[in-house]
Amino acid sequence: MVKDYEHLQREWLELAPHWIAEARAGGDLSPRELLDAYMLAVCGDVTGLHILDCGCGEGRFGRMLAERGAGRVLGVDNCPPMIEAARELRSPRENYVLGDVQDLSFLPGESFDLAVSYLNQCDLPDFAANVRGVYRVLKPGGRFVVANIHPMRSAAGPWVRRPDGSKEYYILDNYFAEGPRQFTMKNVPITNFHRTLGTYLRGFFSAGFILEDLLEPTVTPEQAAQYPGLADEARVPNFIIFLLKK
Repeated sequence: MVKDYEHLQREWLELAPHWIAEARAGGDLSPRELLDAYMLAVCGDVTGLHILDCGCGEGRFGRMLAERGAGRVLGVDNCPPMIEAARELRSPRENYVLGDVQDLSFLPGESFDLAVSYLNQCDLPDFAANVRGVYRVLKPGGRFVVANIHPMRSAAGPWVRRPDGSKEYYILDNYFAEGPRQFTMKNVPITNFHRTLGTYLRGFFSAGFILEDLLEPTVTPEQAAQYPGLADEARVPNFIIFLLKK
């Protein structure tokens, strides 16, 4: 496990410069024009809240929460270049620390009103450790908003295309074969972890959380027309959001 974990860290160190550059240029299309709005809506009014951002990356979503009035945002990520980049643009209400969100023992219990995981648990070898840690540091009644790659998407293969190159359907295979799956992002090999919907739900419930809502973001016809790169979101679920309450 240690060797595998070090390998994951090396992947993100290689990806970090490309990720940061894209974020500074406005961010990837799917999160920016689709997932952001869902996440902000589920987080609700964050005015004055103490918020934990698990796997904060270069701080893009933490900055959005601070801009919307969060009292304090603490971002945690184990990739040094990401944390350095997040600190460059932070406001006085934001702090970003190097740490492993699978071990939040360095944080005091019942000290946050809201926690978010924006496409981070799919990167973790032990997502359940993160869930347990977040439960401990949330105040009673606190919420945990988790955005993940949809299990239907992480189990899928490539598009099957017609002779003219158009997309006919997406392959779903090996859904119950949980574990690491490799793909390429910005020409960098990256590892995600595929898990079934049931595995995620059992992890949340075992920690003590109540599931208040589950959302599967998609696009409107108007969004698909404005952003053709998002058209596939209406055909195959890309993301899933869990709203959890302590």
